[in-house]
Formats: sequence, C-alpha cells, structure tokens
Amino acid sequence: MADKYNAETIITETQKRISNAFDVFDHESNKTVDVREIGTIIRSLGCFPSEAELHDVIAELEEEEPTGFVRYEKFLPTVTKILLERKFRPIPEDLLLQAFEVLDQQKRGHLEPEELTKYLTQEGEPFTQEEMDEMLSAAVDPDKNVILYKDFISFYWQDGHPEKQTKWSSNNRVDEMGSSDTQTAVAGTSGAAIT
Repeated sequence: MADKYNAETIITETQKRISNAFDVFDHESNKTVDVREIGTIIRSLGCFPSEAELHDVIAELEEEEPTGFVRYEKFLPTVTKILLERKFRPIPEDLLLQAFEVLDQQKRGHLEPEELTKYLTQEGEPFTQEEMDEMLSAAVDPDKNVILYKDFISFYWQDGHPEKQTKWSSNNRVDEMGSSDTQTAVAGTSGAAIT
C-alpha cells in the first residue's frame, strides 16, 4: 500500500513540475507551446538530450500535420515517462572534467576561449553562435580571459544542482570522451563529438 502511495505521489509531483515548466512557455494560456521551446522546457526539468534525441522527442510530440506548436495533453505523458525513466540525465562532474582535461593538452588547468570555440563549433554536434556566446559568458574568467574549467565545472555542480547545465553539457556531448579513442574523438576524425 505504501509503495503504491509513494509511486502515485512521485507521479503527481513529477507531473506538477512538468505542468509548471510548460506553463512558463504557454504564452497564450491555451495549453500549447511553440515547438522551438521544447528543448528549453525539457532541459529546465533536468534532462539533457542531444539535438538528435530532442528531434525524436519533438517528432513524438508533434501532430501528424505539424503546426509549430505542441499541445500539453501530448507533452505531459511523454515527458512524464522521460523523467520517470531518468532519460537524458546530466553527465557526471568527473566525466566532464575528464573531457576538459583531454582538451587541455598542455595541462595548464585552463582553456583559451578560442580553443573551446573551435572544438564546440567545428567538431561533432556544433554549437550555434548564440549557444557559444552563452557558454563563454558563463565560463570565461573575466580577470584572466581564460576558462578555468575546474572552477567552471564546480560552479555548475555547486550544492548538488547539475540542472544548471545547459545544452553544452547534454549527455552525448561528453560521454564519448570517456572512450580510449578520446584524442581521435577530439580531433573529429572518428566522427565522435567532443561536445
């Protein structure tokens, strides 16, 4: 009995979080959101799908004749399932640190903004200029004009809140960095993304 109550409570609380996140983007208060906001909503709920995974979710949510909007009644069950199955979880802090360390071939403890921009816009699943600007505005140390990646990572995991992550830290972007072929992945010759 207690397990059933706990499961129902978890589902109810999860659906309330989803509803609240959806409502932020339901500008017309008509239980629809612009399809372009789906990634933002899903990420605000602590899920970090790759762009390909996000396109799959959107395809599942859209009407047979796409209207450019997603209805709440389609969004709720799909995203509830994603959250309950713990899909698209944020990457662990130690794995992200390993990825930055691979990029820091001179072991300086930092990266130049130009280096990171090159990796994230020319390799794998490229960032847009807007995404790159957003990341750099948060990552670059204003005094030294470099990315002190250990500090940057620590900031995003402070108080155990990895939901502060944005697109740059979605699962597929760094998971591949753990492979033994990391240097090749960074160089992009294997087709793997560093990002």
